[in-house]
Amino acid sequence: MTQPRQQQQPPGVQSEMTPVPDCGEESYRGSGRLEGKATVITGADSGIGRAAAIAFAREGADVVISYLSEDADAQDTARYVEEAGRRAVLVRGDLSDPQHCRDLVARAVEELGRIDVLVNNAAYQMSHPTLEEISDEEWDHTIATNFSAMFHLVKAALPHMGEGGSIIGSSSVNSDSPSPDLAPYAATKAAVANFSASLAQMLGSRGIRVNSVAPGPIWTPLIPATMPEEKVEQFGADTPLGRPGQPVELAPVYVMLASDEASYVSGARVAVTGGRPIL
Repeated sequence: MTQPRQQQQPPGVQSEMTPVPDCGEESYRGSGRLEGKATVITGADSGIGRAAAIAFAREGADVVISYLSEDADAQDTARYVEEAGRRAVLVRGDLSDPQHCRDLVARAVEELGRIDVLVNNAAYQMSHPTLEEISDEEWDHTIATNFSAMFHLVKAALPHMGEGGSIIGSSSVNSDSPSPDLAPYAATKAAVANFSASLAQMLGSRGIRVNSVAPGPIWTPLIPATMPEEKVEQFGADTPLGRPGQPVELAPVYVMLASDEASYVSGARVAVTGGRPIL
């Protein structure tokens, strides 16, 4: 299975992709599994974050939608959350700035009163065939966005999370099968998985669960915005299932980890990879 050749400027716009990713807008059906939960999802304007936001709302959660700059995509996500009868709080800003991470948590608490679920999903990547092409600034920005932001968000959120809280980190199949063209990104995703495992042990005594999800090749705006056209065309074709995943195919995993049904699931890394194993 191939996609049409296409490219965008980072961070990418979902509505301009061909085909447009399926985030469950027409298909996801909720059953009250997150009723009344106050949730924060970073990178929730598009892709996996958008799918999680739609699913969370249809499961009964209010959602703080954190996003970088894609106003149209974010507003569209908010519309789906509100159509599900839940509150949508839009917060625009750059998570590579530690102060914005703290401001995001403060806004969530101001609007929703507490945080029950924190999904650390926003990420940056860029494809480079050689190390020399990676600037110092890009290296620092990738680490700040993908990994350091999780530290700042969790640290700020903990005083507002009670027993039964859930923290979910978005890792990647690249965490232990790194693509050489995505070296900075892969390193940060390994760090997310490792940090999540540490937090699970650190926060267990508080009754807060921490897990991570390891997606494989998922069709999101990050792909045409950060990869050469020929790689976009073949994206996901080398998986055992022979295709890229759609964001909606991640949503049930995030819902499960956020829900009280997963009350004894902590320290796990769940693979959603189309058949590629993770260690």
